[in-house]
Amino acid sequence: MPAMSGYGPFDGFTLMAIALAVFLSALVSLIGTSGRKRNIALGEAQVGDLAEMTGIRDPKRLQEVFGPPDMGRVWRSVTLLDVRRARTPEGWLMSSDLVDYACMAVAALSLFVSHRLIPAVLLLALGIQVAGWIVSTRLPR
Repeated sequence: MPAMSGYGPFDGFTLMAIALAVFLSALVSLIGTSGRKRNIALGEAQVGDLAEMTGIRDPKRLQEVFGPPDMGRVWRSVTLLDVRRARTPEGWLMSSDLVDYACMAVAALSLFVSHRLIPAVLLLALGIQVAGWIVSTRLPR
């Protein structure tokens, strides 16, 4: 890790703060995704679960893809494989374990490796996490 010089946009403190933010954001995303996957696996998928996992924000479009929900507004026959097939790029941003683990790996790597590309890759991971959170604010509840 570079020394904390106090100069430049990416001194040691700034890199550490960005890495911590990326790591915590990805961890929270993984926890939320785990709960959503659990609901789907148990046959208790609601509109919010499917919207976040697929990236499909329009409830009518969700009905086109997965069929109508039952009277309790729950999709009981949807599987995780169905969700994966219907996933859009926005769904990958919000609820992909692979993306979140990659961001966590970049954050951890940035603490131990000093290379000129590390700040750029760390900023990319931060951008991915921020984009996922922004997209998730537009989901139906």
